[in-house]
Amino acid sequence: MLLLRCHLKRALPQKVSCRFCAVMGKLQSKFKHSTYKYRPDGFIEEKIQTKAFQEYSPAHVDTVSVVAALNSDLCVSGGKDKTAVAYNWRTGNVVKRFKGHEREITKIACIYKSSQFFSASRDKMVMMWDLQSSSQPRQQFSGHTMVVTGLTVSPDSSQLCTGSRDNTLLLWDVGTGQCAERASVSRNLVTHLCWVPREHYILQTSEDKTIRLWDSRGLQVAHTFPTQQHIQTYCEVSEDGHKCVSCSSGFEGEGCEATLWDLRQTRSRICEYRGHFQTVASCIFLPRALASMPAIATSSHDCKVKIWNQDTGACLFTLSLDGSGPLTSLAVADSVSLLCRNKCYASLRFSLRACSFTFTLLEPSCCSEASTLER
Repeated sequence: MLLLRCHLKRALPQKVSCRFCAVMGKLQSKFKHSTYKYRPDGFIEEKIQTKAFQEYSPAHVDTVSVVAALNSDLCVSGGKDKTAVAYNWRTGNVVKRFKGHEREITKIACIYKSSQFFSASRDKMVMMWDLQSSSQPRQQFSGHTMVVTGLTVSPDSSQLCTGSRDNTLLLWDVGTGQCAERASVSRNLVTHLCWVPREHYILQTSEDKTIRLWDSRGLQVAHTFPTQQHIQTYCEVSEDGHKCVSCSSGFEGEGCEATLWDLRQTRSRICEYRGHFQTVASCIFLPRALASMPAIATSSHDCKVKIWNQDTGACLFTLSLDGSGPLTSLAVADSVSLLCRNKCYASLRFSLRACSFTFTLLEPSCCSEASTLER
């Protein structure tokens, strides 16, 4: 797992500076810094430097599949070792391990600033866990007939929505563990779910290249966005609930984009972010406290994390981790830190207009780990 932390610093408005610090000598040649073809005016790139690096204890014994933030100090990751791990990314210590699934964990959804989270798995099960109680699941949700690939919690934490490759969405009562609603759409192989803040709506992406907006009151499709050219792999909604961003599969630059949508009355396409060369697996809104401009981050199978100007679509910065394998999961840890699921580890620091970004590696091991990017 990689941890990326951002520290805000004022810079001269006409200049943008970047600093990259590579660590762990044997991997230095694999870290590359680039900004693709979009470079702000006055861009200055500093020379590569080396610095000492502190290793952290590994969290998993096999590939990490997903990472999510539980609070400003803890993240939860899940992987092929069938284990969910609560991890203190500030200290590099494993807080607790949770075992109960019989196959790989595919999704993690946290009740933020609480001790509770949910995990979905290829064993068709969803489990609820509590950091403050035993390592046994507090609640189990069984109803899908195939791998669970979508998982999201309502804003008041009373409901859970799950989606699967069995073409169905299920709405659950968290307290009782009972299924309250079921909906099925032909060929709707769910890839991700995201609940709209302070609303009854749920955003969903699918392998049928469609983005749907569901009304949880009856679990009915409220809106279907225009069908895209490629599989939609992930989606996220802005904190104000006015916009959403989705991303797509692709290869050799065909597809491989993220798209910003208006969730209000027009529900139209606002902007596209192009520059990745393989499937874009994750896309998130960065906290407004981070920069003077609204920004979006994406991670891709091309081993790159990109930071975009949300309004213009310009790529502000690219972190390239060649040889790391697909970067499949991003999560905001706090107002200045970003978590990234990754096999490799790195530490780097850079500054952008009015912002300073510091990237630090978490929990390196011989297997896959979660990476930390500091923005």
